[in-house]
Amino acid sequence: MAEARGLRGLRNPAVVAAFGGWADAAEAASGVIDHFVEAYSAELAFAIDPEEYYDFQVNRPTTRLVDGERIVEWPTTEVLVAHLPERDLVLIGGPEPNYHWQEYIARLLSMLRSVNPEMIVLLGAMLTDAPHTRPVPVNGTATNQALADELGLEMSDYEGPTGIIGVLSYECNRAGFPVVSMWASVPHYVAEPPNPKATLALLTRLEDVLNLPLESGDLPEEAQRWVEQVNDLVAEDPDISSYITALEERRDEATPTATGESIAAEFERYLRRRDRRRG
Repeated sequence: MAEARGLRGLRNPAVVAAFGGWADAAEAASGVIDHFVEAYSAELAFAIDPEEYYDFQVNRPTTRLVDGERIVEWPTTEVLVAHLPERDLVLIGGPEPNYHWQEYIARLLSMLRSVNPEMIVLLGAMLTDAPHTRPVPVNGTATNQALADELGLEMSDYEGPTGIIGVLSYECNRAGFPVVSMWASVPHYVAEPPNPKATLALLTRLEDVLNLPLESGDLPEEAQRWVEQVNDLVAEDPDISSYITALEERRDEATPTATGESIAAEFERYLRRRDRRRG
């Protein structure tokens, strides 16, 4: 994997990464990368050679016709650049690798050192008991306390099995990069992709973390249609409908009410982020 010219001379770069598979329920996280590629005509900087990292019986190549000619597309990790008016975003997307994770991470770190991003944001999505009728919960954590305080996030206290996102977060933090991880909660009873509502929720939180206006494109309309389609399906099954009502009541009871103190704290975080960008 050679350094690509497209990664040189970037303006205040930040990195956004998502990996398909274990940490990508309903493809909500990888959907953010796909959205950036389409909304900003992101340019491919390079792709990692998949031969050493993927099991092609798990992540199979696909065939398709292009102008009447059949081509084979291999699963791989792509690094792209989206040129936004305010800054450049380096996008990392692809399936979670099957083999040689330490070497894979080392290659990504080599690329990240050449980019020297101001921040790395890792996106994931998990199946939970969140009702589809309520705002999508997005849990955000940071790898150091100062960044957590600035962005109104928590320090991660998770212990247990992890995926490539967890390993990449750990190694990036060790390398001295500021890292934020954001996870969307996807309703387990509608796990089939896509889930534009969860993708939009991640995009909205990403906008706040980067203090950067982001194009939402058709995502709001797609999210609304998705909710309506799920409503139609739920209406045909009284048992599922009752279950979702119980989830809604539980969620509403657990949702804290905004106070003057919490609103003031959020405004202070906004001012700090604004000053940080001006500096």
